[in-house]
Amino acid sequence: MHHSTILFDLDGTLTDPREGITRSIQHALAKLGIDEPDLTKLEPFIGPPLLQAFMEFYGFDEARAWEAVGHYRERFKTVGLYENLLFDGVLEMLEHLRGQGRTLYVATSKPSVFAREIARHFAFDHHFKVIYGSELDGTRTNKIELIAHLIAEERLDPEHTLMIGDRKHDLIGAHRNGLQAVGVGYGFGSHAELMAESPAYYYATLPALRAAFS
Repeated sequence: MHHSTILFDLDGTLTDPREGITRSIQHALAKLGIDEPDLTKLEPFIGPPLLQAFMEFYGFDEARAWEAVGHYRERFKTVGLYENLLFDGVLEMLEHLRGQGRTLYVATSKPSVFAREIARHFAFDHHFKVIYGSELDGTRTNKIELIAHLIAEERLDPEHTLMIGDRKHDLIGAHRNGLQAVGVGYGFGSHAELMAESPAYYYATLPALRAAFS
């Protein structure tokens, strides 16, 4: 993979946010009178834009979905974003890529304010030129719009830019902007979900992804 610029998704690609996100979703649902004791049922919320996920998975209208997002953020901004783990080997991989002279960015649907705090707290922010996320009002939660914005702001050449992510949204966003994409199988998207979007590359494990850059 020759690309000089690499965009990384955050949740499920660099970090495992399972506990923080699912517990914050559980908190939001409880505030709306919905009891969901099984956190594994809330894992589909990891990756897609949160507002749309509440509407899709619980049938909320937009107003109720925004209410749920507000309750989610009450917990997430103070507790949930720290209930997170870097995948083993991520720091070494980022160090290796920078050593090869590549420029790295984060492209996440998560609000920028949260993504930057996670990167700072877990001490990987210095590996990235800029961390791009959405706005709190929902602007650029769509990966197509987010990647388009990043490319325009940074004046990137799509031919030399690669997107790496664990969900279909990452691959769709890349393809719609003329980028090649890597699907990774250690996150939250199934093999079938990723392969349906025809990634240029697929790596089931983080060591396999790391080895591909050697």
